[in-house]
Amino acid sequence: MPELETAARKFALQNALEYGGKASPGAVIGRIMNELPEFKARAREVSETARSVIAEVNALGVDAQKAELEKLAPELLVKKKKEEMVRELPPLENAEGGVVMRLAPNPSGPLHIGHTRMAILNDEYVKRYGGKLIVRMEDTNPPTVYPDGYRMICEDLDYLEVKYHEVVNQSSRFEIYYEYAEKLLAAGHAYMCTCESEEWRKTKDESRECPHRNTEPGVNVDLWRRMLAGEFGEHEISMVVKTDINHPNPAVRDFVAMRMVKDPHPLTGTKYIVYPLYNFSVAIDDYLMGMTHVLRGKDHLNNTLRQIYVYDHMGWKKPVFLHYGWVSIEDTVLSTRQIKAAIAAGEYSGWNDCRLGTVAALAKRGIAPGAIRQYWKDVGTKAVDIKFSWDNLYAMNRDIIDRDAVRLFFVRDPTTWLITGTDKLQSHAPLHPERPELGKREVKLGKDMHISLAGDDAKDLRPGNIVRLKDLGNFEVLKGNGLKYAGNDLAVLKQGARIVHWTGPESIPTTVHMPDGTIITGLAEKEALKYIANVVQFERFGFVRLDSGGKNGIVAFFTNK
Repeated sequence: MPELETAARKFALQNALEYGGKASPGAVIGRIMNELPEFKARAREVSETARSVIAEVNALGVDAQKAELEKLAPELLVKKKKEEMVRELPPLENAEGGVVMRLAPNPSGPLHIGHTRMAILNDEYVKRYGGKLIVRMEDTNPPTVYPDGYRMICEDLDYLEVKYHEVVNQSSRFEIYYEYAEKLLAAGHAYMCTCESEEWRKTKDESRECPHRNTEPGVNVDLWRRMLAGEFGEHEISMVVKTDINHPNPAVRDFVAMRMVKDPHPLTGTKYIVYPLYNFSVAIDDYLMGMTHVLRGKDHLNNTLRQIYVYDHMGWKKPVFLHYGWVSIEDTVLSTRQIKAAIAAGEYSGWNDCRLGTVAALAKRGIAPGAIRQYWKDVGTKAVDIKFSWDNLYAMNRDIIDRDAVRLFFVRDPTTWLITGTDKLQSHAPLHPERPELGKREVKLGKDMHISLAGDDAKDLRPGNIVRLKDLGNFEVLKGNGLKYAGNDLAVLKQGARIVHWTGPESIPTTVHMPDGTIITGLAEKEALKYIANVVQFERFGFVRLDSGGKNGIVAFFTNK
């Protein structure tokens, strides 16, 4: 065997064994050029030889590939183990005795991929140290609350395999907030303000005290009780927590803790008209629920500073605060407000529309929860800002789903061809090249000798060409979409015969919904009906989740390459 062909064969065999029995021309050609630089001047010859050899190697079973490589170049058979990068999250301060942590979503809709970072990281720490994880629905802004959001968020967390121990709605805790609001007012740590909002904001931005800031505590408590009694309208009065009016950051100077809200709440209706704002309710709840560690994005740094004032006013021990960096997620609609409006307008089929970045959409596509978890564990808790990589997530997902995803044929834009030259054929293809225990799928041709080829494959076939229908045999191309059986000798691959995928006469019409909104139509082999609700790999196409289907058709959603 000439030197070039020998090199191409051993590298093709090695590459095929590393990637499920299918060698990649680019990888093999690159390896030849690197190992045998004298062939760089003969690039065309290298390419032709490599592609011919690869076609032959890819037609072999994994066991045959392994046996041949063992004879030809056994030193390449020992796979280099990928160095497992064990990316442990950094330890938490004062966590040895167990932790209490929380997830605090706003039930304005279901979770999206950005929210999963908060869920996964908190869950990882509670699992590491032991303790309790509380889901606290921060639903104190009635106009943004989506009634189904409560249920959908819990379903998303269940899908992500996040183990939470308790679910609490802030809307059920108003009497608690009222109690501590009055305590702060009575102690002189807060005041009631009737300034116009813009005027009050301008005053504190200039480090000037609001004219109500030094009102006697007794007067403030009286105004507070009148506020609870409904004697004021919206925007007429608010309760403000004192901080440092000369703080260098204007955002930290005095903050509003309570305001009037007349909108009905989806859960409590019009029972309450005085509502807490974020920083006040969060500080109260984090302390009373026993939070030991608060982990969240660094966009909450100012909120942390505000909340610390509540702790200090009350003389409470503060939790450990940790802040991770921003993550920008491009080319993905994440705003629940925008999605909600688009669903109402019929632009999206629902919250799990495969074009969206919601957890429900990722689940529908077949993105494994383990892949999402691994992604955020790798990113960690560093304060640096990063850009989310869908490609990295898909690579992690591929590593997880590849072992269980059976291989099936799918031909897009199918064309029909008639086989002649024999009255009976049968194919035997492995369901998984590396898992023989899963068995094989068989297709028998006899009464009906029609098969389907992908449109892209069919357009390049010319009468007189010899093609190999994968796992079925060799065929001569005839005029008028005809194929004449020409035996089963693999030697045709050395002569340049192409390997073509196909489906039999009982193939099932299939539509694949892509993440960009396009829909690809084709035919999947009948075996696909056994794997509805599972992720499979359509060979030469990618991984898909078979969502629904029967003999009249299959609906699938693209997962990733």
